[in-house]
Amino acid sequence: MWMYESKCCEYRHGPQPTKTPTQLKGQDLLTLQNYSAEDIKYLLWVAADLKERIKCKGEYLPLLQGKALAMIFEKRSTRTRLSTETGFAVLGGHPCFLTTQDIHLGINESITDTARVLSTMTDAILARVYKHVDLEVLAQQATIPVINGLSDSDHPLQILADYLTLQEHYGSLNGLTLSWIGDGNNVLNSIMLSAARFGMNLHVATPKGFEPDPMVIKIAEQESVKHRTKLFLTSVPTEAAKGANVLITDTWISMGQEAEKEERLRAFQGYQITMKTAKVAAADWTFLHCLPRKPEEVDDEVFYSPQSLVFQEAENRKWIVMVYGHSDPIGVKDLMA
Repeated sequence: MWMYESKCCEYRHGPQPTKTPTQLKGQDLLTLQNYSAEDIKYLLWVAADLKERIKCKGEYLPLLQGKALAMIFEKRSTRTRLSTETGFAVLGGHPCFLTTQDIHLGINESITDTARVLSTMTDAILARVYKHVDLEVLAQQATIPVINGLSDSDHPLQILADYLTLQEHYGSLNGLTLSWIGDGNNVLNSIMLSAARFGMNLHVATPKGFEPDPMVIKIAEQESVKHRTKLFLTSVPTEAAKGANVLITDTWISMGQEAEKEERLRAFQGYQITMKTAKVAAADWTFLHCLPRKPEEVDDEVFYSPQSLVFQEAENRKWIVMVYGHSDPIGVKDLMA
C-alpha cells in the first residue's frame, strides 16, 4: 500500500539569511518576474524555517494574531483554499473566504471599489482569478499586499512550493534540469520566468499550437543567457525528458477550457508521463504535478512511485502561503530573532 511519510526533521533549507530583503515589506506577489533570486531564496528559507519550527518542533508562533486575510476565489481549489486557511489560522490570523456567490468582482461592484473596501477591513488579499489584469487592478487600487493565488498567466505560489520541495529533496536547486511535458500554461510561465535565476536548466515539450506565450519565451531566453543555463524547446516529450532531474506536468484542460476538451485530448496524445519517459531521465529523477491530476497526464506507476513528490509538493503550498500572509512578510523580524 502506498503511503506518504513526511520526514519533517530532515528538511534542508540552508543557512539563515544574513540580511532581510527590506524591499519585500508590503510588496505584492503577482509574478515571480518581479522578484530577484535573493528575494526568492529568502522566502524559501522562511517557509522552510516555519515548517521546521511549527511542524517538527511544535513551536507556537502567533505571528498573525489580530490579522485578517481576504480570499477571493473565482476558481475553486482544494490546495489553495486549504493551504491558505489552515496556514493563516496556524499563525493566529483570520482567513475570510469569498466566492463568486459572496463577491462579484467587477460586476456588482468595481474592482477599484472592492480593493479599497477590503483594504479597510483586512491586512492582505489573496485572489484566485481568471484574468491576470484583474489582479493588476486590485494591486493598483489596494493599500495592502495582493497575492496571486492563480491567474491565466501566472501561478507563483505553486512554483515557490515546487522550489521548496526540490530544495528539500536535492539540497540545492543549482544545476538541476527541469523537464516540463504538457501545456504551455500559467504554471509553465512561472517556471520559465524564474528557473534560470537559480542555475536550473529547463527543457520544455508542448504540442504544436500549445506553446508558451512568445513574450515569456523571449524573457526566458534572455534569463538563460544571463545566467548561463540551458533552455530547450521541443514538441517531442522524450527529448525534453532526456537527462532531466525533474519531470513536471499539469492538467491539459484548465478551468474555462472545458469546451476544448476533445481537441486538447487529441493534441496531447503521447504526452503522458510513464516509466518509459523516466527511462531517459537522470538516475535521480523525481516527479512533480500541482494537482488535481488526471491519469492521461501521468500514469499510476509514476504518480505513486517513490520518485513522486506530489504530496510533499502539495503540503508545501501551506508553508509558502504562510510567508505571504503578512506584509512584513509574515512577521519576519520575530522569526529571525
